[in-house]
Amino acid sequence: MRSIRPPFAARRGRSARRRTSPALAAVGLAAALALTATACDSGSDTASGGPTASASQGGDGKIQIPDDIKNKLKEHGIDVDKWKKGAWKNWDRDEWLRQADDFINPIIKGLWDPARMRGADDPDKNKGVDDADLTGDQGVTDPEPAPVTAQAVKTSYHANVPEAGKVFFDSPEGTMVCSATVVEDPAHPGKSNLVWTAGHCVHAGKKGGWYRNIAFVPSYNDSGRTAAELESAPRAEVAPYGVWWSDWAQTSDQWIERGGSTGGQGASYDYAVLHVTPEKGSGGKSLEETVGSALPVNFNAPAVPKVSSITATGYPAAAPFDGQKLYQCTDKPGRLSVAQADPTMYRIGCTMTGGSSGGGWVATGSDGKPALVSNTSIGPVKFGWLAGPRLGDVAKGVYDSVSAKYAGR
Repeated sequence: MRSIRPPFAARRGRSARRRTSPALAAVGLAAALALTATACDSGSDTASGGPTASASQGGDGKIQIPDDIKNKLKEHGIDVDKWKKGAWKNWDRDEWLRQADDFINPIIKGLWDPARMRGADDPDKNKGVDDADLTGDQGVTDPEPAPVTAQAVKTSYHANVPEAGKVFFDSPEGTMVCSATVVEDPAHPGKSNLVWTAGHCVHAGKKGGWYRNIAFVPSYNDSGRTAAELESAPRAEVAPYGVWWSDWAQTSDQWIERGGSTGGQGASYDYAVLHVTPEKGSGGKSLEETVGSALPVNFNAPAVPKVSSITATGYPAAAPFDGQKLYQCTDKPGRLSVAQADPTMYRIGCTMTGGSSGGGWVATGSDGKPALVSNTSIGPVKFGWLAGPRLGDVAKGVYDSVSAKYAGR
């Protein structure tokens, strides 16, 4: 969760133009991701943004990387084998790639062990924003909501919120964590491998590029063990449904061009969709089949006055929380506008802190069924509320593009 600092309109900078970009590969490669959400772009002028070539699985079961991709990576000094042996730790600012087709996220088996997961930090730590920063009339903004105390989700988490989990990734500042949600894939009913999170949990925005070693762990710490208990817990308890590496990521152009580590710029477009593949064999099962559930996404959610309540779910990591347990807040949403020209965001009272970023916001639709309508994006320095983007045509474009990319697989 990012905090807001004014003036929003002034928080601008140079950024590379991105269109929708394809993932480098399935089983062994995870497309470059970064802490923010903007559509990855391959440089293709086609509407689908499809790659000119993609990695494939050879007869021996090993990932075969096309020569054109190998050559493109070599232009940036990237050797896949060396990368997997630790070269990814080199965060040369000039080589921090923004384009997904210039970046790789190979599966590194065992990298996300329990200790590394436990030590993952809140990416928004020490980046709070004063409530006073929200002064001024920026579109439609309702009065600040009263804080709603976050409630611990009863264990097992999988029995209560099977779609929830954590996204882990590496940034120049270290090992980081966000929250995320398994969502349906219209191209693969009942067999989705799609995960919804915040854009700033995969891409750094206007001043950076895609983060590395991005992986999703559904029902993290499913039994709700304490941090002390987790120190001796085996990986199978910490990640009971496995570790799923992202082989494709997509976010909005707006996040890549405007997004920052603090402030409201790009917040209305702060979302991302990941396609994931298991680190270890899943018996041919998809993520949805493995966890037993996936949420539909509502891209035409009703206006704020017509929404009776929204429930936000996440793993808050900043004090007084430690990131090891799952929490929820339920509140009637209000409106928050951080930029006159951008879509108005949902805002609810909630005491969850950083680390809950990317966590799903769920509301009951007109059909009486729950659907994802937003994700945690920003909050104030003194925690008491959260804001998330209202999902519309841009978000649907990101979602549909990722689904279409894997429609025939």
